[in-house]
Amino acid sequence: MARSYDVRRLPGFGAIAVLTFILLYLPILVLVVFSFNAGPSQSQWDGFSLQWYVAAFGNQQVQDVSIRSLWLATVAAGIATALAVPAALATTRVSRFPGQTMIYALINQPLVVPEIVTGIALLIVVAWVKVNSGYSGMAYLVLAHTAFCIPFAYLPIRARLETLDPTLETAAADLYANPWQAFRYITLPLLVPGIAAGFMLGFVISLDTVVITEFVKSAGQDTLPTYMLGQLRRVITPEMNAIATLFLALSLLFVTAFFLITRKRG
Repeated sequence: MARSYDVRRLPGFGAIAVLTFILLYLPILVLVVFSFNAGPSQSQWDGFSLQWYVAAFGNQQVQDVSIRSLWLATVAAGIATALAVPAALATTRVSRFPGQTMIYALINQPLVVPEIVTGIALLIVVAWVKVNSGYSGMAYLVLAHTAFCIPFAYLPIRARLETLDPTLETAAADLYANPWQAFRYITLPLLVPGIAAGFMLGFVISLDTVVITEFVKSAGQDTLPTYMLGQLRRVITPEMNAIATLFLALSLLFVTAFFLITRKRG
């Protein structure tokens, strides 16, 4: 009997996999290690110290951009998730209609289009609105991040809906529940893991994005990633390593929670 194809049996697969992981994660490991360096050097170890974390927490600019980043990510992910729920319902809980595939493709378009293209397009629109309205507040960043996060929130919610048994909603209708009651008492509670996963994924994407923010923001609207980018253009200090490590830890926390929720859902 012929054995099934397994890519792990290919010659050199293990060595290539190990090399790939080293290239991906060794720079991150070096960054984390040198965030605890007692000296200012980025190449010479001078002993263990938490001074750069203390400096980062005491930096008023870091505090301001961190609060702004967390607020922006929370609002954008929340709005994106709220919009993704009806979009997922409209593409999974109705009979097929002309243009349904096109709608699905349009929702997921930000995943396909290079981020730089989206950033330039948003810059053109935002600049035109700013010139004609005179408004230059945070609403532009909220709208831009929301638009970019919608497909990331949509996919886990849609996946969750596709695993739900539609006969539960039919049974609720047979028991004289109207569509809103069936959604509120049947669909929504079962959809909570997908909604939570979509929100967390959107939060991480909004928190990490640099290109969209760099093109849309006005003066004084730096987020943590754009602030770090600006600092790295001037001088690289272990304080930046400490901020990046904290930023990495927060992202890993949300990614781990997303994995656990989706695993439990499965």
